[in-house]
This record gives sequence, C-alpha cells and structure tokens, in this order.
Amino acid sequence: MMQNAPFGRVVCAMVTPFQADGSIDFKRLESFTDELITSGAQGLLVCGTTGEAPTLSEDERTAQIQCVCNAAASRVPVLANVGSNSTAASVAFAKRIAKLPVDGLMAVVPFYNKPPQEGIYQHFVHIAHASDKPLVLYNIPGRCGINMQAETTLRLAHDVDTIVAIKEASGNIEQIQTIIDNAPAGFSVYSGDDSLTFELAKRGAAGVISTIANIAPARMAHMLVLCEQERFDHAYREHTALLPLMKGLFETANPILVKAALHLLGRSVGGLHLPLIEATPEQKQRLAALLQECGFALQ
Repeated sequence: MMQNAPFGRVVCAMVTPFQADGSIDFKRLESFTDELITSGAQGLLVCGTTGEAPTLSEDERTAQIQCVCNAAASRVPVLANVGSNSTAASVAFAKRIAKLPVDGLMAVVPFYNKPPQEGIYQHFVHIAHASDKPLVLYNIPGRCGINMQAETTLRLAHDVDTIVAIKEASGNIEQIQTIIDNAPAGFSVYSGDDSLTFELAKRGAAGVISTIANIAPARMAHMLVLCEQERFDHAYREHTALLPLMKGLFETANPILVKAALHLLGRSVGGLHLPLIEATPEQKQRLAALLQECGFALQ
C-alpha cells in the first residue's frame, strides 16, 4: 500500500523562467504555474535545484515563492526550498519564508562541508524548530557529497512532529525501503529520481518530487494512480514509455535539458544562469528524438 502523499503524488520541481537579462520572468512564472496545475501537477516545489536556486538571491527566491503561491491560489500545495549548507542561514530563511502562504518547506542535507550524521540531525532539527510549517528532508548524496543514513532519517521522523516527509535521491533501494518500512505514521517517502518512481511506488512510497513533471505531469500522475490501484503491469508500461526521457534529461546537468525540452515543445522559459550553459546542438538533437520517441509533438 502506498503511503499518504501530503503534497500530492506528483510534485513538480519547477524550473525558473528568466528574461533575457537573467532576471526572473514573473509574468511567465505565473502562467507556467497555471500550466503545470491544469496539466496534472498535484503539488509544486519552488526554488529547488531544477529552479536554479543556488544562483538566486534570497530576495529573488522570496519573490519567486510568493509569486507561485499567488498563482497557485491554493489549488495545489506549494513547497519552498529553504535549505543550504549553513544551519544559521537555513533557519533564518525558513523563518522568512514561513511567513508566506506556503504549505511546507524543504531543506537539503548540508553540502560541501560533509557533517557527521549527528550534525545532519541537528541541522534539520534547528530548521524544523524555526517555524510550524511541515518540513521535507532532501537527501541527494550525488550533489551533497554525503549520504544521510536511514537511521538518521528515521530518528528525525520519529523525534520531530513537523518533519513529515523526505525526498530520497540516494538511489539506494535498500536504504529507501528501510525508511518506508520503519517510518512513523504520517511520514512519507517521495522519490527524488523520476526513473525510480515506479519501483519505489510499488514498494509503498508516496510519490515523486519530479523533474519530468515540468513536461509530463499528467503521465506521471496516471502511472502513480495505477500503482495506487496495484495495477503494476499497466503502471510499468507507462513507466517504460517515459523512461528514455527520464534518463535523457540528465545527460548533462539539470535543468539544462529540461529547459531545452520545454523550448522544443513551444513553452519558452528563458535561458540559464551561469555556471549552467545552454544545451549543445547535438544534445538538442538527441533530446528532440527522445521527445518524439516518448510521444511528444515538437513545435
């Protein structure tokens, strides 16, 4: 049985639309928020990695989160990423964002400074105590350089009532299964990898915080409905139909190819902030072929 999904089964990790000068295109952000909701996204994550949050100032992130909340108009839950590798900075920003009409906060395992497990535990406890908003943990060793072990995740889940979920992108099925099996009631595991969503949903996870949902939220939602109904053969067919694109979008650093794919589909979201760069012509050519293979019509 799949876990409860407090923020929807398919939470789209949104890209950030930029204008030609690199500033946030708030008008496009409003319309893109509406497009995602009407095309099947059940929740929205603002200012994640896919949204290029590391290249945005706190004022820009605050304005972006406010804009998405306004555009979503309570139709779906909105999560805001507040985490960094500084506990003090994360706590301060969590307090700031908790004043906005967000439905929850997300924070990543501290990156670069590689704290021990007790340091990770204390980091999240301090962020959780900064507000009364539900908090989602985010474990992604490939970006952070360190893995939050299942024991630490479960300790947080049991010790802190407002820690309600984790976005697990370790790729370690055994670790994730341990969390699913031993989590307290009300704590949910979201896949942090689109390509592992089917496997984790089959094992009881709540859903996915998804990159491909910028492009195909309804198809991801349908696959998870089939999992919820335990129609796993049908769900597997839906999964395999999208799998080439799920993998292809990560040929290079995210969100380079997600933005390129949106442009190929006629949905302009502007460029990228350095150090990310535009997709090469060869990457765009391969991406166009993948989109067509997966049933998308190019514009």
